[in-house]
Amino acid sequence: MEHQFFKVIVAGTEHFDLAPMICEEMAASAKARGTGIARRTPEYLQQKMREGKAVIAFSLDGEWAGFCYIETWGHGKYVANSGLIVSPHFRKGGLARMIKRKIFDLSRTKYPEAKIFGLTTGLAVMKINSELGYEPVTYSELTDDDAFWAGCQSCINFDILVSKERKNCLCTAMLYDPAEQLQSLARPAVAAAPAGY
Repeated sequence: MEHQFFKVIVAGTEHFDLAPMICEEMAASAKARGTGIARRTPEYLQQKMREGKAVIAFSLDGEWAGFCYIETWGHGKYVANSGLIVSPHFRKGGLARMIKRKIFDLSRTKYPEAKIFGLTTGLAVMKINSELGYEPVTYSELTDDDAFWAGCQSCINFDILVSKERKNCLCTAMLYDPAEQLQSLARPAVAAAPAGY
């Protein structure tokens, strides 16, 4: 995916050296926003790159600009596009939308039947998710995989999640269900009743 200012591609082993900086930027960004984030190690991001489950963005002069990766839960029934980060130099220019589109398309290619979900406190991410077909849902519609929820332990709001028995927290849950999308496409459009009825 190319844009006049950015190139967004599937990350590979040639990007391993950027993993520590990406991790630092994720943590710094979450701290600046006062929001939680599931902390990941550089090795974890490198594993995602090795598996072809990450996208990375560069400016046209080759400067790192953004990143996002795929996580799978419930034996591939659920997919999360996680760790979306845009370098501070490149924010507010539409790059987050490009990265989300690329990682969404990669997720749909690798896991065509999986439900894709996300948890976010960011309005911009909610808007992008809505454009991609995600809908707000209750936490009960997300994976019940304990490994996913364990990732929330490094979030500053984890105590709230635990006290609510994983039923809700400060993040908004959003879900893209490919089966539901197919059904809505198959439904015939309902004609409006004539005036006076």
